[in-house]
Amino acid sequence: VQLQASGGGLVQTGDSLRLSCAYASGRTFSDYRMGWFRQVPGKAREFVATISGGSGSTTYYADSVKGRFTISRDNAKNEVYLQMSSLKPEDTAVYYCAARRRVPHIVGVTATPPNGYDYWGQGTLVTVSS
Repeated sequence: VQLQASGGGLVQTGDSLRLSCAYASGRTFSDYRMGWFRQVPGKAREFVATISGGSGSTTYYADSVKGRFTISRDNAKNEVYLQMSSLKPEDTAVYYCAARRRVPHIVGVTATPPNGYDYWGQGTLVTVSS
């Protein structure tokens, strides 16, 4: 499984940005739960959002981004997205997409630990200026 994140950049407070993550593998994309995480230098990688496998009917967000960020997936394109709005300087980080094989009992908060994900993209930098 290979993941390629893109869409980062420099924006101002209050702006919007959409990140994309392209999935490449011989395995079916919809078999994977997808997640977005972020990391700033000197800090641990932080959960941002996750979306279930299959049709992506279930999503879960960190409290810090709830109501501002939306995760979605397009199984036909093998892509997952993170639509970010009302961006704040504290959203500045390298954003990573990640994948894990979907498991029925891994939902909601149980899908948030980074070490539960098997595959990672290279990260894309988002910088929000004040």
